[in-house]
Order: sequence, then C-alpha cells, then structure tokens
Amino acid sequence: MRITAALVLLTLAWSDSATAQEWAPFTTVQDGFTINFPGQPRVVQTTWRSQLDFVLPARVYSADRGSERYSITVVDYSGIEQLGIERAKSCPPGNANCRANAPPALGPGYSRHDERGALLFATEKLLNRNATMTELAWDWQDMVEGHVIHLTNTADQSRTYAYVAMHRHKLYIVEGTVPRGSPEPGLFQQSLGWIDKDGTGIRYENIVYSNAYHGMGVYAVPPHVVPDGSVPVAVVPSASGSAAPAR
Repeated sequence: MRITAALVLLTLAWSDSATAQEWAPFTTVQDGFTINFPGQPRVVQTTWRSQLDFVLPARVYSADRGSERYSITVVDYSGIEQLGIERAKSCPPGNANCRANAPPALGPGYSRHDERGALLFATEKLLNRNATMTELAWDWQDMVEGHVIHLTNTADQSRTYAYVAMHRHKLYIVEGTVPRGSPEPGLFQQSLGWIDKDGTGIRYENIVYSNAYHGMGVYAVPPHVVPDGSVPVAVVPSASGSAAPAR
C-alpha cells in the first residue's frame, strides 16, 4: 500500500510539473508583445543602461522548462528624449555629446542618436558574452526588423538563440537557451508577435517596420492588418512626430 501510494503521488507530481511547463501564449499589453512561454513567466522590474549611459526602465519575462531557459527583456526608450533634455541642462560648455541644441536627428543630449543605435548596442552586448557566435543575421519577425544571434556558450556548450528588435520605442531581447545536444530553441522567438495599446494584434503589410525610421517619425508607419486580417490601416506621422491612424 505504501509503495502504491508513493507511486500515485509521484505520478501526480510529474503530471503537475508537465502541465506547468506546457507551452501557451503569453500577452502583455503594457509591453506590446505576445509570445509562447512554457508556463506563466516570472516578471522582474529592472533598469537598462543605454550606450550613452541613460538609465531606462526595463522588465524581464522569464520561464524555465527543465534545464531550458527562456526570456524576453523589454527596455522602454520612450522617455529617453526627456532624459536628454534634463542632461543638457547641466551639460558643460563645449561638450557636444550632451548639448541641448543638437540637430533634430541627434536629439537633446544625443537621445535620438542613442535610441537609433539601441538595436546594435544590444546585439553587441550579446556578442561580448563568453560564447562563440555561430550566426549573426538581419531578419524580421512579424514584419518588424531585428537581428538574429546564435551562440554556443563556452562554460557548458549550451546553445542560445536570440532575437533583438525595436518596436514603438521599445527594445526587445528574446533569448532561448538549451543544453548541449538538445533541439534548437528557435520556435520561441518565432512565436513573437506585436500588439497595440488595446491588445489588438499588429502585422505590417508589405513593408518591414524599422523603429529607426517608422518609430521615430522619419517615415509614415507602414499599413498594418486589422483584426479580421483583411483591410490594412494606413498610419501617418502626427505633428509631434509620433504616429496617428489616418482618417
């Protein structure tokens, strides 16, 4: 009886563990994305230091599946221009890197310059890890441009598949890491999608979205599919440089 009871408990425990690690869509309107996680992810508030030393708010969503690790780090660059304005107030005379009257392409305190380089800066941080790069490529995920990085980690020969993108002033660093010899974790990043402030899915039509151009108001945001998947919504820059739906 004791052995039978023990086996039943073990089976139930294994079943609960397996259920907890089933892949399921996870969506956050606050950070504008949807992705498949193995179970409910943990969420940690943190900060991110940009290339020009602006400290920005960030969140890390993460989940484990046995010895596999999955995470997406989201960094909010939407407030960086205001940080540049504040930095410019105390900028030493003659210091070009923080001056208030920088050209519009650079932004106050070089804030727009910093945001434009965020994609490459995050990619560089991944490449500087104690790992061997096996692939580095430009790509897009759901029509938003980004960088694909594949690494073999030196310490244990585990494999990391990463995708770095920017959408609507937010930086996304998607990482899946699996033990040596395991199937590659590419499906994690391939499940990444984009949503708007109302929780509606976004998929751009025919034109790949670039935060450096569409997000920062250089060009009109590409049309995107509405929920029924039929009619693209045209978007034009507003007077402030942000995007507003065309009427």
